[in-house]
Parts: sequence; C-alpha cells; structure tokens
Amino acid sequence: MKIFKDKMDNFFKWVKGTELVELDYIDVSEDPVRPELDVDFRLDYDRKIFGLKYQDNIEGIICVAYTNDVPHNVKELDLMSQNAHFKQDPNIAVAYTVWSRKRGAGREIVKKLSEHCKKFSHIEKLVTLSPLTPMATHFHISNGAKLISINHTSQNFEYKLSS
Repeated sequence: MKIFKDKMDNFFKWVKGTELVELDYIDVSEDPVRPELDVDFRLDYDRKIFGLKYQDNIEGIICVAYTNDVPHNVKELDLMSQNAHFKQDPNIAVAYTVWSRKRGAGREIVKKLSEHCKKFSHIEKLVTLSPLTPMATHFHISNGAKLISINHTSQNFEYKLSS
C-alpha cells in the first residue's frame, strides 16, 4: 500500500509541477503522427508548438493551428490557418499532432492546452485533426473529447472549452 501511495504522491507532484510552454524548435522525427511536417510549417501563420514542461524536461508536445473551420486533412489545415491569419479572425484551435515522452503527458498537455484556449475569448473551439487509428480514437474519447467527424484520412474530435 505504501508503494501505491508513493506513486500517487509522485504523480500528483508531477501534474501540479507541469506547465505549458511555447517552443520554437522540436525534432520533428520524434512526431509519431506527422513527422513529414517541418518546423517552419509548424510555426508559419501563427501556428504554435507547445511543450509540457516539468522541471527542465519537455514531457509532451502538441502542435496547434488556428482556423475558422474544422479541417479534414493537412492541406485544408494549411489553407484554413493561412486564411485565418490574414483575416486576423481565428476562432478554432486545431491540435494536429500530440505525443508524449512520459506516461500521462499526452493527457496533461491536452488539458493544459484547453485551459490555455479558455483565456482567449475569440477561441470558441478546440478540435483535433487526428489519424484514423484505434489508438487516436481511444486517446481522445478517454480524455473527454467528442467525435465530430470521420473523414477519408482523418477524424476530428472536439474538447469542451466551457467551464
């Protein structure tokens, strides 16, 4: 029982100690979902790369584009984020890749991103552009997202932003 309690205490200490930080570089070869997207793509047109930082380590990574509609593929994501950038009116945050280096970091970075999005009144939705895999489906459903569409090569989930 003591071992279990120690593990739980360490986990909660870790969760409370994490923070969402903006990154200007990542090793894209680590990305299990979209390694073909270079850093320039991930930072163009107000797109962001966020890391889940604990002490001096980045434990999880999530890449986000801002759009006005829900994209069904990377090409749409690119065009929609360019359009929202030039019109300066994005209202949807689209997480298009997420991965973790530590168990639980994927879930935690999605939670932190959701909290971050709530700070901006113009962001009305947090959605994903996820691969059509059982792993992606399980990850998002188990973290409270709702499936909103299944497309030819992807699926979209929505995370609730209201309190």
